[in-house]
Amino acid sequence: MESVLGAAAAGSVNPAAPTCTAHLHCAPTAVAAASDLVISTLNHSMDSWDQAPAASIIELVAAEILSSITYPNRKKADTLFTGGATESTLVSMLAARESFSQSPVLVCGDNAHHSVTRAAWMLGFEKPVVIPTTDGRLTGNAVADVLRSVSGPAVVNATAGTTNFGAIDELPEIASAAREVGAWLHLDAAYGGALLFSGTHQHRLYGHELFDSTAFDLHKLGWQPIGSGLASFADRETVKPLHLTADYLNAVDDTEHGVPDMLGRSIRTSRRADAVRVLTCLAETGRDGLGELVDTCVDTANQFHTLVGDDERFDVAGTGPGITTVAFRPHRSESTPSEDHSRRVAELRRRLAADGSVILGRAAPPSSPRGDCWLKATVLNPLTTRAQLSALLDTVAEAWARLPGEL
Repeated sequence: MESVLGAAAAGSVNPAAPTCTAHLHCAPTAVAAASDLVISTLNHSMDSWDQAPAASIIELVAAEILSSITYPNRKKADTLFTGGATESTLVSMLAARESFSQSPVLVCGDNAHHSVTRAAWMLGFEKPVVIPTTDGRLTGNAVADVLRSVSGPAVVNATAGTTNFGAIDELPEIASAAREVGAWLHLDAAYGGALLFSGTHQHRLYGHELFDSTAFDLHKLGWQPIGSGLASFADRETVKPLHLTADYLNAVDDTEHGVPDMLGRSIRTSRRADAVRVLTCLAETGRDGLGELVDTCVDTANQFHTLVGDDERFDVAGTGPGITTVAFRPHRSESTPSEDHSRRVAELRRRLAADGSVILGRAAPPSSPRGDCWLKATVLNPLTTRAQLSALLDTVAEAWARLPGEL
């Protein structure tokens, strides 16, 4: 056992390290990790009340609290706990499909996460309409133009925090266009949903309350272990298609006597008591405390974007970070072909990862030519400092200088 655990630890990246910024992969707080150990030890399954009586009540309480954050003015809102935004989106698309009398068509931008079109495929939707975006953001006008040509029901997906750049679509305008034709509105806020905890930045999700369903993850800017996904619905009635009865789990006479019915709160049967961990952490930090952590990461990302922009050794994408994501790369001179430069940037990233010095993602700005390669750093640790990110840039620059002339 020790050799396996030792090998896993020795060969792992540390998501808490300031040099580990490749993905939306955070380090959990100590409280979250300790809670996770308790949950694993008790090994509750949340598919019936008698397997987890206290945890069932905790989940319902946590769902009510989180629903009030996602849909503050919707008294009938509900939130389900999932393994992540991929499952949240699938559940939301299922609820959307069942709200129509015929199979809908998915309308989304080319900036949508791959799980969105995959969920539509799995559920037998009509062929999706994918709208090209010029700046990585889906606009209300583009959605309106497409919906005029769609016959039959539609599900419109908007994104609040794209994976590569943290871009946020035009939420109020998209909602207005979709409402005109009675389309279901789904918001993929896997990354950006945490802005709702922030008193400073929640305005960036203005219009989110107009959507029928919202997916977001607390294992990104929520500092929970994977997977801590949420699927929130403006109206709990739309989740009723998930309900079913199995006598050994939720017999009708039991529910008639007030026993909580937990089976229809997930597409999974056996599932962990993740709500216990989430509510423990919310009780520890409070909404404001969690919002302050989000604000700190956003502020640090802004500092990093400025730092890169002022450094002649690098080029930086955009006029500011997308939530907490900054895309940059070593400076390309006009005499260097874009393809050659991108090939070298890709090799730089691989070498940095191979020696364990810096773990960076790769992305290409929406306006870039095909195959363009930029480095991506996403700040998810509120303890990361400007000085540490400055040192990261020095490491990248030194590795770039050591690259052989011919690759």
